Amino acid sequence: MPIVVSPDERDALLADAADTENPELSIDLVAQTIRRPNGVTISFEVDAFRKKCLLEGLDDIGLTMEKSGSIDDFEANRTQQQPWL
Repeated sequence: MPIVVSPDERDALLADAADTENPELSIDLVAQTIRRPNGVTISFEVDAFRKKCLLEGLDDIGLTMEKSGSIDDFEANRTQQQPWL
């Protein structure tokens, strides 16, 4: 998932990645922050729907399964109204 940061923040992150002694960054999706090795945090925005899907591990099938109650109700109603289907 792309994260948009300012050019200065990008340069700082690239410098951190080039550091062979401590190149690790921490990304907190819930807080929407990146913690640099020196402790500085960078905030970022992420679409709420994409964030929900990532945090809950939802793909297209998982999103559909969240609606299983409504799907079951529809199927039961359709069976009563159109039993030939």
